[in-house]
Amino acid sequence: MSERPRTLGQLRESGYKSQSVKAEMRRNLLAKLRSGEPLFPGILGYEETVIPQIQNAILSRHDMLFLGLRGQGKTRMLRMLSQFLDEAMPIVAGSEINDDPFHPISKYARDHVLSRGDDCPIEWVGREARYHEKLATPDVTIADLIGEVDLIKHAEGKHLSNEDVMHYGLIPRSNRGIFCMNELPDLSPKIQVGLFNVLEERDVQIRGFPIRLNLDLQMVFSANPEDYTNRGRIVTPLKDRIGSVVQTHYPLTRELGIEITEANAWRDRDGEVEVRVPGFMKEIIEETSRLARSSGHVNQASGVSVRMSIANYECMLSNAERRGVALGANVVVPRISDLAHLAASSRGKLELNMTEESGEEDRLINRLVEEGVKNIFDLHCKPSQFRNVVEYFDAGNALEVSDGVNTADSLKSMYGIRDFQNQIESLATQLAPDLATGPAAAELYLSTAEFILEGLHCHNRINKQRKTGGALFQL
Repeated sequence: MSERPRTLGQLRESGYKSQSVKAEMRRNLLAKLRSGEPLFPGILGYEETVIPQIQNAILSRHDMLFLGLRGQGKTRMLRMLSQFLDEAMPIVAGSEINDDPFHPISKYARDHVLSRGDDCPIEWVGREARYHEKLATPDVTIADLIGEVDLIKHAEGKHLSNEDVMHYGLIPRSNRGIFCMNELPDLSPKIQVGLFNVLEERDVQIRGFPIRLNLDLQMVFSANPEDYTNRGRIVTPLKDRIGSVVQTHYPLTRELGIEITEANAWRDRDGEVEVRVPGFMKEIIEETSRLARSSGHVNQASGVSVRMSIANYECMLSNAERRGVALGANVVVPRISDLAHLAASSRGKLELNMTEESGEEDRLINRLVEEGVKNIFDLHCKPSQFRNVVEYFDAGNALEVSDGVNTADSLKSMYGIRDFQNQIESLATQLAPDLATGPAAAELYLSTAEFILEGLHCHNRINKQRKTGGALFQL
């Protein structure tokens, strides 16, 4: 930064040329495309659907609205748009609205350039400081966005019609940068109307005085599809002035959902117990969220956030870790019984349709988990494979699984079922070959055994009675 021009004269001699923020973003995007640089690192599953829409909008120099349900990465991607700005941008030193030294628009900057000439001091603003975001709420005012008369400046003797008496809002302060309005439909219609001039004419007028600021802005928004299309909570002329509407979506496949969950969940724990997760447990966590997104009991207009999978994954890890600490184990593998605690991490991640019954949400979550186990079980096994297990319970035997019993004792009781040990070890090796050898093998075998028992229960082959910290399987 110290090597950059510090006065207007030095800036002019350096050959710097002013460029609109949209042209700047277009130029930087084209450079990234030529170099093959990743555009949205950490954003998974949008490579062929959402990201091309964003690229086209930037290349078209459009204002954008990201349309999607909660938990689809809208805000995260909006904040990443600043990467398409230059590393730093020159402004007139002391300017509140990032005045271009070659084309100042505020009275302060115009006077400064006029009085100092080539000696006018220059400051450099980084790309992160050029992104401003506002969450739309019903109490947002025009003063917040556009500006207001500063009565303190007025009391100091400045006339009301003098531009120096103005206090600028967020939009003018975002000049030559990106302004984001999150959840646009929550803005009152009066405020939405106030955005017309900004989007269409690129200028603002404050308090009816003849003060016009010809702003250079990239405007971006986010909205929920229900609010945007059905209820009509965005006034039509405003929708018409937004250049591109980028449609986001949930993960299209179970595998992609697992990849997103693993990328965002806190997996590398700092405790003494190592938690190793087999693939079928990851699949169950993701399948539960996918089932919620298609359930008739869940309000689909609200959506089921990807954060549900992430929170459930973390909760499953934590319960396995807690069990390992209590039993003095060094390595643990999550089991079906750990999923009994997912209600806590799923509450609030989904909204039910028309119900006020206490506990109904938890009952639905438990049903979704059971259905998820059944689907993943059917993906890898058939109930007919385990006739010997069903016969064991048909003979009047029972089997208890519990957090309070160590792995060796639990496996000993499982292996009392004819040929069950071979079935467990064979399936475990098939489902998680990386865990089937080494210190996690016994834990994996027990997790696989619970998976088989739960799958048979979901197919109504055996009964299950829930208990604190475990379950009792019987006829």
